[in-house]
Amino acid sequence: DKSRTDLEQVPKIFMKPDFALEDSLTFNAVLPWSHFSTAGGKGNRDAASSKLLQEKLSHYLDIVEVNIAHQISLRSEAFFHAMTSQHELQDYLRKTSQAVKLLREKISKIDKVMCEGSLRVLRLSLTRNNCIKAYNKLKLMATVHQTQPTVQLLLSTSEFVGALDLIATTQEVLQQELQGIHSFRHLGSQLCELEKLIDKMMIAEFSTYARNDLNRPLEDDCQILEEERLVSLVFGLLKQRKLNFYEIYGDEMIITAKNIIKQCVVNTVSQIEEIDTEVVVKLADQMRMMNFPQWFDLLKNIFSKFTIFLKRIKATLNTIRSVVFLVLDKNQKTRDLEDTLQKNPAKDSTVDTEVAYLTHEGMFISDAFSEGDLPPVAADTTSQRNTSPNSEPCSSDSVSEPECTTDSSSSKEQTSSSVTPGGVEMMISDDMKLTDLELVRLANNIQELLYNASDICHDRSVKFLMARAKDGFLEKLNSNEFVALSRLMEGFILDTEQICGRKSMSLRGALQSQANRFVNRFHEERKTKLSLLLDNERWKQAEVPAEFQDLVDSVSDGRISLPEKKTAATEERKPAEFLIVEGQKYATVGTVLLLIRIILEYCQCVDNIPSITTDMLTRLSDLLKYFNSRSCQLVLGAGALQVVGLKTITTKNLALSSRCLQLIVHYIPIIRAHFEARLQPKQFSMLRHFDHITKDYHDHIAEISAKLVAIMDSLFDKLLSKYEVKAPVPSACFRNICKQMAKMHEAIYDLLPEEQTQMLFLRINASYKLHLKRQLAHLNVVNDGGPLNGLVTSDVAFYTGNLQALKGLNNLDLNMAEIWEQKR
Repeated sequence: DKSRTDLEQVPKIFMKPDFALEDSLTFNAVLPWSHFSTAGGKGNRDAASSKLLQEKLSHYLDIVEVNIAHQISLRSEAFFHAMTSQHELQDYLRKTSQAVKLLREKISKIDKVMCEGSLRVLRLSLTRNNCIKAYNKLKLMATVHQTQPTVQLLLSTSEFVGALDLIATTQEVLQQELQGIHSFRHLGSQLCELEKLIDKMMIAEFSTYARNDLNRPLEDDCQILEEERLVSLVFGLLKQRKLNFYEIYGDEMIITAKNIIKQCVVNTVSQIEEIDTEVVVKLADQMRMMNFPQWFDLLKNIFSKFTIFLKRIKATLNTIRSVVFLVLDKNQKTRDLEDTLQKNPAKDSTVDTEVAYLTHEGMFISDAFSEGDLPPVAADTTSQRNTSPNSEPCSSDSVSEPECTTDSSSSKEQTSSSVTPGGVEMMISDDMKLTDLELVRLANNIQELLYNASDICHDRSVKFLMARAKDGFLEKLNSNEFVALSRLMEGFILDTEQICGRKSMSLRGALQSQANRFVNRFHEERKTKLSLLLDNERWKQAEVPAEFQDLVDSVSDGRISLPEKKTAATEERKPAEFLIVEGQKYATVGTVLLLIRIILEYCQCVDNIPSITTDMLTRLSDLLKYFNSRSCQLVLGAGALQVVGLKTITTKNLALSSRCLQLIVHYIPIIRAHFEARLQPKQFSMLRHFDHITKDYHDHIAEISAKLVAIMDSLFDKLLSKYEVKAPVPSACFRNICKQMAKMHEAIYDLLPEEQTQMLFLRINASYKLHLKRQLAHLNVVNDGGPLNGLVTSDVAFYTGNLQALKGLNNLDLNMAEIWEQKR
């Protein structure tokens, strides 16, 4: 408490923690200047004040020192203890220094024995790996340096695909692994130019191949020319996206087709002695000088050559299409594989290692962990190139040779082996970046080229045909020659359709056009012939040669065919009086016999040339109509009086004409059935022509019957109008009538069948009864049993007896009671 009281005497300013005399306020408070003023008269007082201040400060100092001494006295024991501890501390420090020195010696030994060697091994391993990389990089550079000579070597053996693959691989290596290397700065552009040159070379090579393939001698050999070369070329062209290469083949096809015909004509002309090639220079003119057999053989030769030509084209184009489909198939498989991988992604198998950085080398220790692991820097590029699951990076133990560096370790393509139809194995690379649409369109275009080949052959054949047809040569052929030509052309058309799988219409159209001309000429010839026959026909019954009887017999047996030339046996047989058709006798004129033969010629022509069926049907119906109308003019219309000079048209002429028409009508259903079997269902409406013709013929036959009745009717009118009922009996009128009836019967009995004769005489009898009834009514003779009635009954009985005495009329129901008026 005493010390505290003493310390309280010391001003608080001295106890402040921020006490500093440098501060002017603190200084002025401790040493006031007013005590040191030297103003006049106050010197003694100021000196006393200063002394007082000094003493005050000394007093404060003494208090503080006394208190400090007191505090030290209180802690003297601790102080001396501290002094004693200082020596112990120095001993501890000395021991510690010795321990540190020993530890440092041990650490130095550990560093020398254990660490330095291991780190040196790591550094050497890194250095070794870096050297390997540098060495491989140099090898890669050496290989890339050899690219251009290697490409030239491959091109010299037409290995276009290999050359293009090598260029593509080298370009990729330049962009990825050798990027920025100064010595290769121009190589990329040089390779691009080389690639363009290869494009041109491939196009030229394909043109040469197409020319050689198509211009080979056309023996019966459809093997593919150098299939491996073709497949290689197509792969190369596809790789370079030259998708219009097939057009070159198409152009060559046109040229070759022209040359085939030209060569065939030249070869044929050179073998014909009659053609002087020095006088007739033009090939077309030389060809026109051939006769039909020579020209036909030439056409047959051309068609056979074209058939081989098309088979050869088909084989080549099929090979090209198969290559396109292989690439398409590979595209689809690759796409399926990618889809599978996306659905089941593989887990990343990266090496999880702690990367330590070495400051003195600037490398990652993980680069040297394992030679089997991929370096992180190159991992991306290498994984892009080596997409095959079995591929391994190049290790230090097995460094690849320069030749296979670009093809294996640096190749970006994953390849798959495929075998073409010809057995050529090819490697399809992934870098053919063609879409499915492009490939399908290309395959379709190649197929279209095969169709075009067929069209070209047909078009060239048409031109050859037209060149020969200029002077009407083909129209002048007889039916056998035209049939042979038609069959040959039809055979060729079917062959091309079978080979190419599509119908070509030009040759078929030309054949149809020529067939139409042939039909016109065929028809005109026969119509003219029929016209001449009718104009010279005297309408008398003709004898029937044995060959015509054989002809109708064969038709009855169901065979519509013309007989061969007359044989000796046929010539020995005598001609018959009637034509026997299915048991019926037909009296005919010579024109109708020939008309039947002409009709069968039409039918046989349709058999031989099916394409003209409809034309032949209309022409035949025209011919039948012409015969009907012309015969009507000549007989019923009495045109034969002027044309042939007949004195009169007799009943015999009329009956013969009717029987001839009946003969033709008998054959119309047979002809109709023949044509119906050869028509398409949609063409059946044309058969109505035969129905119309049949009706016309029946009408004509009916008109002739009516004419025969009319002749007798006019006779009855003339005779019975003068009839008088008086003796003698029979009267002269009735005798005359019976005489005329007998003449009529004699004229027609042998010509018409018995039923027709009976029907005709029934109609004549009806006419007779009508006129007699009219005359009796005029004479007022009635059926009253008187004398006049008796005379008439006697005359009628005479008439009835005479009429029923005629052949075939004995059972005729004459019903003569109708002549009398019925009593009302």
